[in-house]
Amino acid sequence: MNTSKKLRIALALFLALAMPAFAQGIIRLSTTTSTENSGLLKFLLPAFEAKTGNKVQVISVGTGKALELAKNGDVDVTLVHARPSEDKFIAEGHGVNRRDVMYNDFIIVGPESDPAGIKGSRNVIGAMRKIAGSGSRFISRGDNSGTDQMERNYWKEAGTKPIGSAYVSAGLGMGEVLTMAAQMQAYTLTDRATYGAYRAKTGLAVLVAGDPKMFNPYGIIAVNPAKYPDINYKGAMQLINWITSKEGQQKIAEFKVGGQQLFFPSAIRAKR
Repeated sequence: MNTSKKLRIALALFLALAMPAFAQGIIRLSTTTSTENSGLLKFLLPAFEAKTGNKVQVISVGTGKALELAKNGDVDVTLVHARPSEDKFIAEGHGVNRRDVMYNDFIIVGPESDPAGIKGSRNVIGAMRKIAGSGSRFISRGDNSGTDQMERNYWKEAGTKPIGSAYVSAGLGMGEVLTMAAQMQAYTLTDRATYGAYRAKTGLAVLVAGDPKMFNPYGIIAVNPAKYPDINYKGAMQLINWITSKEGQQKIAEFKVGGQQLFFPSAIRAKR
């Protein structure tokens, strides 16, 4: 992780921990980098803040770290995309009131030259096997994010993985990994939203998409107030109720990059 990224996260954590959120109308949100890097939160949150008078303080990290912050009571609410980890988080008593929010999909991107010959495939496991078998370079997030967890599942199912210098575990956010993949002419697994925001900068091509295994749902969870009475539970629920309301869901659908919709609301559908 580069120095500027570390400083931004450290500052956000300091602000989150230094002031009692409930006393200042502040809602501390930990979330995955895709919601921040894509520009979605900058599009959504001003409408919520104007309506409620609250201020949402965003800490953008990988899903694993986002849930860890929530587990420790360092935030009030978390918005992530790793359903098994979310279910475990709730089962262990750290969170309450999980709601479906939206979904998009994972894709494999890489250089236009496509040395592994995977372009146009809708079989993610077969494509991963081809990448490993060709000796092509693959950049992994390596940060226990939702994307990283999904990637590990794919390699496990594929029964293989690139070896040696062909596999780079970056320990970085999605935007930085896409930049690395472009520089190194490598493949990577990404959520479609972050790719959409970085497509022009990287020149990477979408090579594999459309496999049902690549479905990518997002959920929002309040930190359990019974475990941490001092969190801003009221504010957390205001955010949860708004983002899953008709207004919030419509805003999600309206968000586009380059004319392309990157997230698809799922809360209204789930309530039917």
